Amino acid sequence: MSGLRAGCSLFRTLSSIAPRSFSRSATGNGLRTLSVRTFASPATSTKQSTEGTSFDDLSDGLKRYKPITPGMRHVRRPINTHLYGGKPLRALTLPLRKKGGRNNSGRITVRFRGGGHKRRIRIVDFMRHEPGEYDVVRIEYDPGRSGHIALIRARDPKAEGMSKWKYILAPEGLRAGDVVQSYRAGLSEELMRALQDEEADDKKRTKREKKAKREKQEKPGHESKSPAASLGAGVVRGQTIKLGNCLPIKYIPLGTVVHSVSLNPMGKGILVRAAGTYAQVLYHEENGRHSHIRLQSGEIRKVLSNCAATIGKVSNPLWNERQLGKAGRSRWLGRRPRVRGVAMNANDHPHGGGRGRSKSNKHPVSVWGWGTKGTRTRKPGPKGPKNSNKMVIQERPRGKEKRLRAAVPEEASA
Repeated sequence: MSGLRAGCSLFRTLSSIAPRSFSRSATGNGLRTLSVRTFASPATSTKQSTEGTSFDDLSDGLKRYKPITPGMRHVRRPINTHLYGGKPLRALTLPLRKKGGRNNSGRITVRFRGGGHKRRIRIVDFMRHEPGEYDVVRIEYDPGRSGHIALIRARDPKAEGMSKWKYILAPEGLRAGDVVQSYRAGLSEELMRALQDEEADDKKRTKREKKAKREKQEKPGHESKSPAASLGAGVVRGQTIKLGNCLPIKYIPLGTVVHSVSLNPMGKGILVRAAGTYAQVLYHEENGRHSHIRLQSGEIRKVLSNCAATIGKVSNPLWNERQLGKAGRSRWLGRRPRVRGVAMNANDHPHGGGRGRSKSNKHPVSVWGWGTKGTRTRKPGPKGPKNSNKMVIQERPRGKEKRLRAAVPEEASA
């Protein structure tokens, strides 16, 4: 043993005395440094560091996280880097007292509700009655709706205090620094004059075109030049048809995409307010009383021309592509587990009971006994209630018609 120890000590002594050689990593770094070309990309491939990022796929505008936990494996979230990360303007919020799906007598009227994160209600202005220019300060997240909201500030120096601050529903593409305006109270005198000049020029242009057409038929070699189009339409549209502006539908050109449509000339916008939805102006009647719009569902209906709408479609269009990933996120949103009827007792649901957990040979019904899973509960059209659908020109597609409509874009793209 003593000889073995002496040999080990001699080996250590010799290794400490011998000159040190360059390590393999150091030599490799030196060669890599010498081979780098300053006028082009590096000659050797260097692996980029991915530390600090927990997601790797951003191709379709959605965050997909690395599956470091089972709850993160299927999570998909829209990328909204433009959203403000702080708290809302407190003066434009109200506390939300949760009811857990109970009414004033304490009975459950909406099932599977309860819990959830603490919230404050954002007071959003859907009326847009006050005219004037407003600057967009920031775009914010609203836990009470699927779309985003925009905080705007009035340029009017007479506005003082909190009267110059508002929340509005943010259309897609609106960013901080933009300017929005409401023409719901009416257009200015200059715009009205330009609009009247445009209508007069349209009538004169129509008469001249008809006259030129007759002359061309009589004299084939004669060609008359049509007058230049009026600049009235360009002036009006350039100042009014902007993203986020609110104005009566009768001033909106055909084919324009709108949202937050009102059904009362003095009421608030109640149609087309969910994330990514939009309506389209199709036709203005000659008498000027009604306009035809196509809603997101495909329904075409009449709306009073004096009703207001906002230009653009609602923000956050990828909201319906999100995936929560785990049950806990549903609980954070205030949703409790939805229990199936066949899993209940017989006194809790018509499908309940039975040792084999079968609803037997019954038609599927709700907990209150109504028909469900395809059973129609409403009679549309002339067979329905009186004057229930008198403003609907074409109902939304259902069943086979709806599936065909969804398949048309795929065939067109192919």
